[in-house]
Formats: sequence, C-alpha cells, structure tokens
Amino acid sequence: MIIRQRTTAVAKSFIGYFVPLRFESTDSQLVAKPTSPVNPDHLLRVCTILYQQQNSPESRLQSNLHACDFQLTHEFFLQVCNNFPFSWRPVYRFFNYTETYPRFDHTTVSFNKMVDVIGKSRNIDLFWEVLHEMGRRRLVNDKTFRIALKTLAKARELKKCVEFFHSMNAYGFEYSLGTLNKVVEPLYLIQGFCEVGGLIEASKIWNLMVDEGFEPDIDAVEKMMETLFKINRYDEAMKLFQSMRSKRMEDLGLSTYRLVIKWMCKRGKIAQAHLMFEEMHMRKIEADNLTLGSLLYGLLARGRVNRSLQGHLGKRGRKGHDALVNFDTIFVGGLVKAGKSLEATKYVERTMKRGLEVPRFDYNKFLHYQSNEEGVVMFEEVGKKLRAVGLVDLADILEIW
Repeated sequence: MIIRQRTTAVAKSFIGYFVPLRFESTDSQLVAKPTSPVNPDHLLRVCTILYQQQNSPESRLQSNLHACDFQLTHEFFLQVCNNFPFSWRPVYRFFNYTETYPRFDHTTVSFNKMVDVIGKSRNIDLFWEVLHEMGRRRLVNDKTFRIALKTLAKARELKKCVEFFHSMNAYGFEYSLGTLNKVVEPLYLIQGFCEVGGLIEASKIWNLMVDEGFEPDIDAVEKMMETLFKINRYDEAMKLFQSMRSKRMEDLGLSTYRLVIKWMCKRGKIAQAHLMFEEMHMRKIEADNLTLGSLLYGLLARGRVNRSLQGHLGKRGRKGHDALVNFDTIFVGGLVKAGKSLEATKYVERTMKRGLEVPRFDYNKFLHYQSNEEGVVMFEEVGKKLRAVGLVDLADILEIW
C-alpha cells in the first residue's frame, strides 16, 4: 500500500512537468492566398468601355478606365479576357492599360490567356509580337508552346512554326528532344494543317519531326491517315498504317483499326477488312459497335447477305441480351435494300421476341419496301403478332397501312 501511494505521488509529480503538445499546421504557409472576388459591376463597366471605345484614342480610353475605380488583379484581367474570347482589340488595349500600373506585373497565366485570344482572332502579326515579348520577359512555358504551334499551324505559317523554336532558344528556352516530345505530344502542327486541308504542310512538318528523331503521337498518325483517306489517297494512307504496324505495333488500338476497317469497307475491300478484324481478335482488342457496323455495311453492300446474317446473328448470340445499337439499323436497312425482305422480317421478329425495341428507322424502311400487294397479308400477320405482345398502337398502324 505504501509503495503504491509513493508510485502514484511520483507519477503525479512527473505529470506536472509535461506540457500538452500543440500541433500547428503549416498548410497556411504553403497554400496560396485566395484570390479576391471580382466585383461583377466593375467588370461589366470595364468591359462595356473596352467594347464601346476599342477604337478610341488611347488617352480617352485610359481616362474612362481610370474613372471606373476598379481593383486590378490577375483574376480581373482573366475575366476580361473571358468576356472577349475572339476579339483581340479590347483585350490588348486593356493589357496596355494595365502596363501603366507600376505594382501590377503580368504572369505566365495572364500572358497565355491574352495570346490565346489574339491567336483565335487570327491577328498573326500581333500574336508573333506578343510571343517575343513573353520570351523577353521569360514568361514562356509548355502551354505557350502549344498555343503558338496550334495557332501558327492553322494559319499555315510553316516558316514561323520552325522559327518559333529558334526564337525561344535565343531567349534561353533551350529545347531538347525530350522537351519537344513533351510539348508537341499530340503534334498540334500536323493536326492543325490537316484540319485546314494543308496536307503538304502537314507532310513537311511530319518529315521534319521524323528526321529530328521525334515519334509522332498516335492521334497525329490517325489524323494524317484520315485526311489521306478523305482526299482519295488510299494507298498512301495504307502505307502509313503498314509502317505503324511494322515499327509501333503496340501503339495501334481500337481507334486506329476502326478507322482503317471503315475505309476498307467503303472501298469494297472486305477481305482485307476481315483480316484486320481477325488481327484485332488475335491481339485481344474487342471491336466496338462502329467497327462491326462498318463490316456489316461492307458485306451487305457487296451482296453477301448470308455471310452478314450469319456473322451478325452469331455475334449477337454470343454476346447475349443487350440493347440495340447502330449496326442493327444498318443491318436491317441493308437487308431490305438487297431485296431480302423475308430475312429482315425474321430478324425483326427475333429482336422483338427478345424484348428489345426496334428503332423507328427500321419500321420506316420496313413499311416502305413492303408497301405492295404482296405485303398486305404480311402486314396483317405482323399486326396480329404485335398485338399479342402488347404493341397495340403499332399493330393498328400496320393494319391500316
């Protein structure tokens, strides 16, 4: 008992020396200060002045902006840019006005926002001038490169695209193979030229990138192939695809195969499309509805109805019950156009027995191609079956038809 009391007393004496620990978070020191909210009334007033007086003399515009008595912040500048997404003049004149504030310095974010607006308005001369100003102020980052390359490519400024890299290098933004691969990962140049039909310019950039050791992104490869297909240069598109198969087989995915199979079927190359489909199966790439629809369309267009019927129903049977998709419509429409009304009727009946809804497109085709004397009896029989499964409205339409 004495020992227990002495132990308790000693413990209490030691407890008095311990001070509760207070854990102070350092998050407040790491997290940036929240941006002050923008006054919507001030923003509206400033934007109204910029719009109405965008062609006014500089002194008059600045005097009216000073009279607004607004708080200039980076968020305010970005909001002004958002209000003029395709008009360079109000944004650039407001930028010149902000330069009169000695305590306000633009950042990479604000410059990128402004240069993006200027690029979308296609003022290439001013766009080029602002890019150099960003380089002089050392406010260039990866996003700046993306904006510059995409804008210059769409404007078909091939020389400026190449010169841009050298200019940024002169400002101290040295580029290496790894840096450029990161910056132009989707190859905006090639995509931009392809979108405006500049295949020659896109090819030049492509060859330049390959010579420098770049590895084109798969999106750029597909864009180039799609452009070649559309302008009826099928052989060149297939050469590009074959080079990808031999050098970068692992990069080929569903989207690439879908594109190639689609255009093969359009040109009637069903055997080649089937080989591509088998290759997908061997690589364990599951075909989507668009790919299957292209194959069915190609088979039906070539009159191979039995083969398309077998492949379609077999594929659907293996997949089990699921909702109707786009290639069902293609399939039924193709059967009817090929004069195989009986097969189309059987397929529609099988579809309805599975409890699935037939698209309206199929009904319209069905009615149109069966509107003859031989179709009267068939309409009556189908109407009875529809009424039996509860589709009374549709049954009435068929019987009246």
